[in-house]
Amino acid sequence: MNFDFSDDLKQLRDQARRFLGEQCTSAVVRRSLDGQEPFAADLWKGMGEMGWIGAAIPEEYGGAGLGYEGLCVLAEEIGRAVAPVPFSSTAYLASEAILLAGTEAQKKHWLPRLADGSTIGCLALAEGTGNPDPKSVHARVAGGRLSGAKWPVADGGIADIAVVVARDEAGEIGFFLVDLAAVPKRTLNTLDPTRDHARLDLDTVPAEQLGISLGWEGVQMLLDRAAIPIAFEQVGGADAALRMACAYAQERFAFGRPIGSFQAIKHKLADMYVALELARSNAYYGAWALSANAAEVPIAAATARISATEAFHLAAKENIQTHGGIGFTWAVDCHLFYRRSKNLALALGSETFWKNRLIDLLETRNAA
Repeated sequence: MNFDFSDDLKQLRDQARRFLGEQCTSAVVRRSLDGQEPFAADLWKGMGEMGWIGAAIPEEYGGAGLGYEGLCVLAEEIGRAVAPVPFSSTAYLASEAILLAGTEAQKKHWLPRLADGSTIGCLALAEGTGNPDPKSVHARVAGGRLSGAKWPVADGGIADIAVVVARDEAGEIGFFLVDLAAVPKRTLNTLDPTRDHARLDLDTVPAEQLGISLGWEGVQMLLDRAAIPIAFEQVGGADAALRMACAYAQERFAFGRPIGSFQAIKHKLADMYVALELARSNAYYGAWALSANAAEVPIAAATARISATEAFHLAAKENIQTHGGIGFTWAVDCHLFYRRSKNLALALGSETFWKNRLIDLLETRNAA
C-alpha cells in the first residue's frame, strides 16, 4: 500500500511552501505575537483566493474539492510557517462539523462562505480547563436560545460564527450554530499570542441546531477527524525546527569546528529526526484513513496526535538548546516554534487524552 502523496499534491505542497515563504515571514508572525494584529488578514485573504480554506469542502458547496489529503498537505506547510491564521478552526472544525451534521440547506448557506475565507468559524467546546468530556458540557439550548460560557475557544475572538457544543432541551449533546456578532468576547492570554483564544459568554443568544443531535459520539468523531490535520501542522513545525537547528549547527563554530561536528549536538539532531520521521509516518497513515473514510480513523488519529505532539515538542525544545544562549532570546525565532508546539499540544485535548483514547480503542478492538 502506497501512503505517499500524488504528484499533484506534491506540486501543491511546493506551491504552498513558496507562497508562505514569501507571505508569512517571521516579521508577519511577530506582528501577531506583539499584538499589532490579531491574525494575518492579508495572508488569510490570499489563502481564501487560492482555495486553501475550502480544500476538503466539495465543489458543490463552493470548495476546492482537493480532498482531505490536500488539506493535510496544506496543514503541514501552515505548521512549518507557524502561520497566524484561523485555518484549523475554520477548515478542520467549523467546516467539518457542518459537513458532518448540517442539513443540505445549512451546507449550501455556510460552506461557501467558510471556503472563501469571508466567514471565519470556530468550535466552542471547552467550558474551562480540562480534556474533552461529555460531563463537562453544561451549555444548554432552550426555546432556540443558547446559554453558557465557553473558554478557551481557539480563534473565538476573531470568528464570525461558532459551532457550539451544547445540550438541547432533552439533554442530548449536539452542534449549534451561533452568530458571534453580538456575543461578548474576552481575549485570553496564552503562551502563543499568534493564535487567538477567547472566552465567549453566551447569554440566551439565538442558536440554530445542525441537523439532528449526534450526541458525544459526533463530537468525538469531529475531534478524530480534526486531529489528523493538526498532526500535520505539528509535523511541519517539527521539520522547520529541525532544519533551523541543523543550519545553525553547521554555521556556528566553536574551538575551530562547526558545533554540528560534536557528538552531543549530533545526538540531539538525530533524536529530533527519528521522532519526526515516526510522526510523519503516522500522520501519512492518518491522511490515508481520513481520505478513505476508513474504520481506522480513530486509531490513526490518536496515534498521529501522540507522535506528532512528542516530535514537535522535542524539536522545538532541542532547537533552542542547539542555538545555546541566543536560542532563549526574543530576537531569534526559536521561541515561535516552541510557543506553537505548546499551543498545538493542547488543541483538541492533551497528549494524555489521546493516549488514553488510543489505549481504550486498542482494548476494544482486541476484545472484539
